[in-house]
Amino acid sequence: MVRGIDTDMEHDRPLRYDNAPRRRERILEIVRTSGFVSVVELTHELGVSGMTVRRDLRKLEDSGEVRSVYGGVTLPSDGNLSGFDSRAMENAEAKHAIATMAMRFVQANDTIAIDAGSTTACVAVNLDGNFAGAVVSHSVPVIQLLVDRPGVHVIGLGGDLLQSSRAFVGPMTVDAAGRLQVRTLFLGAAAVDERGFYGVTDIERPTKHALIEIAERVVLVIDHTKFAAFAPVRLGPLSQLSAVVTDSEPPTPIAQAFAESGVELHVAHAQG
Repeated sequence: MVRGIDTDMEHDRPLRYDNAPRRRERILEIVRTSGFVSVVELTHELGVSGMTVRRDLRKLEDSGEVRSVYGGVTLPSDGNLSGFDSRAMENAEAKHAIATMAMRFVQANDTIAIDAGSTTACVAVNLDGNFAGAVVSHSVPVIQLLVDRPGVHVIGLGGDLLQSSRAFVGPMTVDAAGRLQVRTLFLGAAAVDERGFYGVTDIERPTKHALIEIAERVVLVIDHTKFAAFAPVRLGPLSQLSAVVTDSEPPTPIAQAFAESGVELHVAHAQG
């Protein structure tokens, strides 16, 4: 699926949402995808004042659709949340700090790929308003977030829908990825140690491998909990990574393994 948007539109400011219901719908779309969104990010994304954003957030909080935290909002605690929504809420502010730092790897007219996952979805949320390049993704939330962005060329990789990850996987996805090339892949993982990076299920491994193969540079975006986590499926050695962006210094053995493998380490710190 390829969706192009008229590049004659202005790229130096975001699409303005003058209609309150439309703005609130967009806010919910973002927070449901990434787990957290800041007031500053919303003023940029919606093209309205901070006062207007705060008014919308109060309305959404009053109706129980979001929960206010320092600097922004998250999803409310709810036992009925999907697995993806639940993961998106975990360490949400840290994930946004990571995604913000990851923007140093993106240029205005780049072609990038964004892997499935809650941290990688934050990369899509944090793309600069001036970004007018192409985004390749098999992640349904990423595609939904970018579909209305003016000037952004979205290339969706179709296939079989894996509901737990809200992503397309399988031979069709792998085949579609193999026809493309990207400058930077923003990759997710469930765990990292000195030997490599890992996933939870083998069904996602071929798609991740296909994305790694077409990328000039692979940037792993993970929060600090992944350094202590365990996952059974080895996705690859650290040498396949160009950089890691995280929110806390990794344990010494992992940091040493990064250095020995030539992997750049970038540490972001969440505010609050």
